[in-house]
Amino acid sequence: MILYPAIDLKDGQAVRLLHGDMDKTTVFNDNPAAQALEFVEAGCDWLHLVDLNGAFAGEPVNAAPVEEILAQCKVPAQLGGGIRDMSTIERWLDKGLARVILGTVAVENPDLVKDAARNFPGKVAVGIDARNGKVATKGWAEETDVLVTDLAKSFEDAGVAAIIYTDILRDGAMKGPNVQATADLARAVSIPVIASGGVSSLADLEALKSCGAPLNGAISGRALYDGAIDLKEALEVLKT
Repeated sequence: MILYPAIDLKDGQAVRLLHGDMDKTTVFNDNPAAQALEFVEAGCDWLHLVDLNGAFAGEPVNAAPVEEILAQCKVPAQLGGGIRDMSTIERWLDKGLARVILGTVAVENPDLVKDAARNFPGKVAVGIDARNGKVATKGWAEETDVLVTDLAKSFEDAGVAAIIYTDILRDGAMKGPNVQATADLARAVSIPVIASGGVSSLADLEALKSCGAPLNGAISGRALYDGAIDLKEALEVLKT
């Protein structure tokens, strides 16, 4: 299992939100590239980046710090937030991003996701953010009637590299991930699933690792910043 340290970008800073609420922000570092380097030096194999302002605006807003991270860090990075057309996908991949994460457009324009996955094999992931099993879009501000498993299954043969499944009610709350829902999703599709939301201890990582479903990895943010998870220790746990 891969551990993806998360860097959520708001107004050029590395932050964490509680339950995806832009008004409940904690700033952890006003130099996101320095934060990214810290994670890389601790041994991480990937970085998970989110343009929070972009997710609400529907277009990239925090491009400068993302580009700085890509320039300074030599590990692959994936980015979500505000990526809603092919030209933005192409632009980010041209700038050295390893993988784009498509969330809102996966619901609103699934053909774009399928075209992008076909054009850029291995470089397109789908972000499924859910509240009580239903998909939320536009920075989690809008709820839909779409079920998580139905959306995931609709991309089964599209060549999508991964599904990043976030339980919104767990995100930033330090209360543990929704292991059962994540495992159920991973068993329902053949696409690799990455767990996100609430991963706040080594025990949480071990629970995901031993959940009986083939998870690709887990994303953690606040717990790494707060020191609840030691990154080097966590990486060891997931490699054994």
